[in-house]
Amino acid sequence: MKIAIIGGGVSGLVAAHLLHRTGVHDVTLFERGDQLGGHAHTVEVEDERGASHAVDTGFIVHNDRNYPCFQRLLEQLGVATQPAPMSFGVADAVGDFEYNGASPNGLYAKRAHLVTPWFQRMVADLVRFNREARELLGTSAGEWDPSLREYLAARRYSDAFVERLIVPQASAVWSADPEQLWRFPARFLVEFFDNHGMLGLRDRPQWRTIDGGSRRYVEAIAARLGERRVRVATPVEAVSRHPDRVEVTPRGCAPERFDHVVIAAHADQALRLLSDPRERELELLGAFPYQRNDVVLHTDRGLLPRRRRAWASWNYHLTERATGRPTVTYHLNRLQALRGAGREYLVTLNRADDVRGEHVIERFAYDHPVYTRAGTAAQRRWEELDGVGRTSFCGAYWGWGFHEDGVRSALRACARFGGRL
Repeated sequence: MKIAIIGGGVSGLVAAHLLHRTGVHDVTLFERGDQLGGHAHTVEVEDERGASHAVDTGFIVHNDRNYPCFQRLLEQLGVATQPAPMSFGVADAVGDFEYNGASPNGLYAKRAHLVTPWFQRMVADLVRFNREARELLGTSAGEWDPSLREYLAARRYSDAFVERLIVPQASAVWSADPEQLWRFPARFLVEFFDNHGMLGLRDRPQWRTIDGGSRRYVEAIAARLGERRVRVATPVEAVSRHPDRVEVTPRGCAPERFDHVVIAAHADQALRLLSDPRERELELLGAFPYQRNDVVLHTDRGLLPRRRRAWASWNYHLTERATGRPTVTYHLNRLQALRGAGREYLVTLNRADDVRGEHVIERFAYDHPVYTRAGTAAQRRWEELDGVGRTSFCGAYWGWGFHEDGVRSALRACARFGGRL
């Protein structure tokens, strides 16, 4: 079959890889940007001594438990990985409140917290949450399906635990507006935390990062596809479905005929591409709103907590005023083992104005799905769209929103055509 794939992020790349490997399909991958990868984006930086380092600005880490399909893909491609120490911390702008939850030394980075009652209550509430939250896994959505905020209020968790621990953690994981968590499904979060070993201190997954940056797997897939099958800087303007064909129209070009199309774009982008969206497509794809997050790659240590023992792999920022977006800094020296770099390489979300100009390396913007009850319900109805009208849809939004979900959605979309790892 002649198959078009629209979108060169993880889902589109894997779909193209799977279908090409069958040896029976003629695959064309369309990517609107100048390069493949989507959130898998690596930048080459040079430290003070002239040494070069590959740093990631979007997708950074995966683990040995929750990314089995992605790990199988990397093994198949011959892409090496290395350990990535994972830790999470929260800090305000002046050092009055900060912690790194990876160790007692980091948790009590501000020593006064050892004898601060509300801080001790916050820690105790974490232990209670880890124990009580599993109760949601044993109930059906029909019994009680609260938002995260509703659940926390009903269980009378302390304000410190809510505002300075669990909401920052959820906001950082999903790059979500903290205020949006009033509507975030509590069950969705608890299932994710349970799957990732985050409801306890033992038996946690081992996190890893790709040697040489996430570009390595992107380059490996592109090399196997060959230049003829990959068309970057080619935005698609319309997809029209007919009984005997699908017509894909790149910008400024005539329509091109295919037997099937796999749309591996964000849900809202997929809807805009369809010239004749069906009612069910409008309903299900329309259930996934997106939020844009501004990203800065930089070397400004001022975006890290004041106390070095509070530095974490993920550093969430408490702000005086609500920003409507998550504010977090990723410490790449820790996550990507940048030994001897001579400076701190950081990626910060939604605090661009606070990064001193001389420390800015590059700026980006990434869109992330916003999860709601309607969205999680739509995920369970994926099969209602699969293959209808010679069209398949894949993307990380069909799962938790991460790289493994992108791979899994590509596997589902390609299964009918013999695509498998």
